[in-house]
Amino acid sequence: MSADGDSVRVGVLSLHNSKETKAILNAVDALGHEGIWLRRENTAVSIEDGDVTIEPEVDVVANRLLLSNSEEPAELLGLAATFERIRPMLNEPGAVLAATHKFATAATLANWNIAVPDALLALSNDRLNSGRDRFGEVGVYKSAIGTHGGGTWKVDLTEPVNPQVGNRQAFLQSLVERDDEKHRDLRVYVVGGEVVGAMYRYAPEGDWRTNVSLGGEVRDATDGMPTAAKETALYAADVVGLDYVGVDLIEGTDGWFVLETNPTAGFRGLHRATGRSPAPYIAKLAVERAGGEVDDDRVAELSSTLDDSRPAGMPRIETGTTGERPTIGYIEEVVVSGTSGSTQAAAKSDTGATRTSIDTSLAAEVGAGPIKSMTRVKSGSRKSGDARPVVDLVIGIGGTQHTVTASVGDRSHMDYPLLLGRDILKHYQVDVNRRADEGSDAGGDPEYLE
Repeated sequence: MSADGDSVRVGVLSLHNSKETKAILNAVDALGHEGIWLRRENTAVSIEDGDVTIEPEVDVVANRLLLSNSEEPAELLGLAATFERIRPMLNEPGAVLAATHKFATAATLANWNIAVPDALLALSNDRLNSGRDRFGEVGVYKSAIGTHGGGTWKVDLTEPVNPQVGNRQAFLQSLVERDDEKHRDLRVYVVGGEVVGAMYRYAPEGDWRTNVSLGGEVRDATDGMPTAAKETALYAADVVGLDYVGVDLIEGTDGWFVLETNPTAGFRGLHRATGRSPAPYIAKLAVERAGGEVDDDRVAELSSTLDDSRPAGMPRIETGTTGERPTIGYIEEVVVSGTSGSTQAAAKSDTGATRTSIDTSLAAEVGAGPIKSMTRVKSGSRKSGDARPVVDLVIGIGGTQHTVTASVGDRSHMDYPLLLGRDILKHYQVDVNRRADEGSDAGGDPEYLE
């Protein structure tokens, strides 16, 4: 607690630009305390003559480090562990690691008699495929670490699958469905052992995944969800050991199953469905963890809005800096992965293309798919567009993996089998003078989505 013994300084540890982080910081300020964003621009830990200090000084830390998108998750875990050893922390790194690794979550919950779908993780190709028959002809194939629905496929198990997607472990899981209803799951947001809100999420047209980031519809379930689902969610949050978490459940013929526990679950879908934001409840928990006090009525009042404006505790970034986006070449060597394997390929960066696209032969080689839907794509060489299938694809660039929904088409007449669209390039700066193919002529294949 700060020197005046009244105001608590809550540090939110988050290295990516996050609306949820902004909402938590704004809620801390609105509750009469001080929210401080711990970012690369302002954060340091010093040891001098045996004394450990933090810059900026905080009394408690809320951990919102995003491991799933990181090239070096161990570095982030070490950073979180550093803060955890010297300040109270919400969502401690050990719990976050277990929750981020989907199979570790499933194994932990199953060991505590919480129902999860049957699953198989194997380190060898032979073992994984020798066991796939038990899941039937159709199953779920997941990368062990993924985000926003990325790295999850419904697959035809009459064909072999690969134990890894790129450099990440993958596993098989039973598909839980109820034939008499539109595919949905239940997201329950738990903070400090209490349910803040819950929503049913319905899969968008042409997809079976329910993630809001993928266009899933939402409906309030806070008051109407079954008691068994609520109790399962609360128990799962307690077993995994997270202070705040989105618990995803699905109902099968034998009851409720936990699919995932998400320590960095988004707030927007829940607020849209329930009119309630988790941010003030997380802020309250952090303040109280440091010995401070808040007004519960004010917490409830603040939860009706989702204030993700720029918080006072966000460090100023010098004008003219390029930010943290790495640079990608005009022609880049990437790793393309699907359910059957991975391969290297030359890719062309095209900021005029909304969506990444892949050649049919390359898609078949790595096992991209299955086909989710169709999209209309135009080419600069034609006035009319053509309909192309759309599949999930994992593309690795310099160790960072991106799961995108790519269009599939015949690119055999073009110089590069893969075109990187803005769905990937938004994370990078493009250097048009940098080419992985060392000076060969550029391919002329401008494309854009209708």
